[in-house]
Amino acid sequence: MVNEPFPGHPLFKTSLVHLATLAALNSVSVATLACEQLRMEPGGIVTAVTDGDTVILDDGRVIRMIGTQAPKLPLDRPDFPTWPLAPEARAALASVTLNQPVRLGFGGETVDRYGRVLAHVFVDGPQGEVWAQQAMVAQGLARVYSFPDNRACLDLLFAAEGRARLAGLGIWSDPYYSTRAANAPGDLLARAGQYELVEGRVLLAEQRGGRVYLNFGRFWKEDFTAVIEAPALRLFAQAGIDPLVLENALVRIRGWVDDRDGPRIEITHPEQIEVLATR
Repeated sequence: MVNEPFPGHPLFKTSLVHLATLAALNSVSVATLACEQLRMEPGGIVTAVTDGDTVILDDGRVIRMIGTQAPKLPLDRPDFPTWPLAPEARAALASVTLNQPVRLGFGGETVDRYGRVLAHVFVDGPQGEVWAQQAMVAQGLARVYSFPDNRACLDLLFAAEGRARLAGLGIWSDPYYSTRAANAPGDLLARAGQYELVEGRVLLAEQRGGRVYLNFGRFWKEDFTAVIEAPALRLFAQAGIDPLVLENALVRIRGWVDDRDGPRIEITHPEQIEVLATR
């Protein structure tokens, strides 16, 4: 049963019908419904667009659009490759935000270690207010990218991403961003150091020490594994989620792939796991 309601966190209760309903709503009303918990502040005028998820305001503040990751540009980093569709993503964000007044919405940590402001960006455009994050994800020019200390407004972003992915828009038509198969550990190892979406069925969910391991193969030193460390387990518990019930579930995991006894992704918060089917 695909996307069957799942006990616990609302993330596990998402259904295809719910996603379709959310996607069909007017973008302005959707932004209001999704982000009513945000603390809103005046922003200013966007004077520059750095890439597909970063803008600069007229007061000099650099705004990292939290909740999304757009294709990356080198931005003066030596030997850093331009990701496919990165120039297009910057152009798309500029078309929505450049020289426009914006409001900022805060739902978690407000500044990162680089001094960038972490905010949701709402553009006061000629056609009404536009939620910039949702607009980019809906075009397939960004994907959902969340943090344990910044998890607001994700439900609607997942809905927009799902619709864009199904339609093959933007990055979802490029193999660089393809969803990877959990049962192909060699392919995943080749993507070590990259942020990936990985789909597969959890063969075994077990707790050892202070960690939970979601194993996707029989050979844990070779196959793909998702690891939930103790700090993340506390967030799961706060949300009323027992990750051990994910055994045999078909899931989509998102995160950075590393190579430690085979390919693995560390889970730092529940939203990195989407349940696609429970059996």
